Amino acid sequence: MTRWLYSLVVWALQPLLRAKLKRRGRDEAGYLVAIGERFGHFSQAPADAGAPACVWVHAVSLGETRAAAVLLQALRAAHPGVRIVLTHGTATGRAQGQSLLQPGDVQVWQPWDTPGVVQRFLDHFQPQLGIVLETEVWPNWVALCQRARVPLVLVNARLSDKSLRQAQRLSWLSRPAYAGLSAVWAQTEADAQRLRALGASVHGVLGNLKFDAQPDGTQLAQALVWAQRLTRPVILLASSREGEEALWLDALQALKEDPLDQQDHVNAVHWLVVPRHPQRFDEVAQMVAQRGWQVSRRSQWTHGPDAAHEADVNTVWLGDSLGEMALYYGLADAALLGGSFAPLGGQNLIEATACGCPVLMGPHTFNFAEAAELAEAAGAALRVEDMAHAIVTALQMVRFGPDENAHVAACAAFSQAHRGAAQRTVQALAPYLKA
Repeated sequence: MTRWLYSLVVWALQPLLRAKLKRRGRDEAGYLVAIGERFGHFSQAPADAGAPACVWVHAVSLGETRAAAVLLQALRAAHPGVRIVLTHGTATGRAQGQSLLQPGDVQVWQPWDTPGVVQRFLDHFQPQLGIVLETEVWPNWVALCQRARVPLVLVNARLSDKSLRQAQRLSWLSRPAYAGLSAVWAQTEADAQRLRALGASVHGVLGNLKFDAQPDGTQLAQALVWAQRLTRPVILLASSREGEEALWLDALQALKEDPLDQQDHVNAVHWLVVPRHPQRFDEVAQMVAQRGWQVSRRSQWTHGPDAAHEADVNTVWLGDSLGEMALYYGLADAALLGGSFAPLGGQNLIEATACGCPVLMGPHTFNFAEAAELAEAAGAALRVEDMAHAIVTALQMVRFGPDENAHVAACAAFSQAHRGAAQRTVQALAPYLKA
């Protein structure tokens, strides 16, 4: 099978994509915004022949957009006046990306991967360089950029063993795409080896951009004010994925029913959960309530958790807001890492450690394998068998563990030790940004 047949299939799937966007839009209105952009129809003015060339930066979702924020800050410092076309695939990524725009920048949805759509995108914006964050490699993006002589590079690149195996099963499609990239800079040497196995031209290992992200100082300060009013520590289930909240609630219930009187331990802390996807906020609130807990939602707080909810040992706090993870990590004394207790690969733990919040992670961290291993070696994270062990360990850490301050200090040292990827990446991109 060749790329033309792939293109035909992707073209034929456009009606299904439109239907999917409408379904998702019922839960997240952002998916209903400017749907035509995904198919190469833009309301923004086309590139002006006399204007400075722009750089296309693609950050598919929320995590990649946070990495893009770090890169763009360093890129603008090195190349003042650079114009950005910022693209995303998810509503959360697009919402977060709005804060990164400066005068002259443009934000649109990523082009659907058919030759016609990609060509319309390139003709309209005429980028001098395309920068893809982390994982998104689309065959027609690569082929059409090659034809237009637009270098397309992959930065902060990562590839898990699972993703490598999936790509190798479609090697007739994936190998030309990875081999067609102008350059790739990997997060780790293990990522580099996997990318080379797909034919990518890896130019270096530069570390992870997310280590250079500074937590929101205003949110951390707010968290400190709220925390000073609390009488109990806070344990956070951070960026939880579907199925993990049930595991968490089951484990809490088992502890409450433990004949060894673990209930006193369960009631000795505040429990806070922040689902990874905003469309699940109501679902998780309903699940918690059905288990017999009261629910206090962040969206209803005015000055932090109110006094009644602070005192109620049967209340679970629900973080139902976007862009406030620094607030939640700053409020928490320990965090259970979402995505790691079900076989989903884990979420990024770097932001938690940057906020000084020790992490308890389950067995499934293959999406961030090296960061997880480094954090564990540094004492900034602890590995546990399952959700039940995570809860017990977190309770011991925050209530009875004299080493909690040592874990907090380890978080700071771990974060500091791995910074610098942003500057290294901008230096690597310099040859592509010469006037």
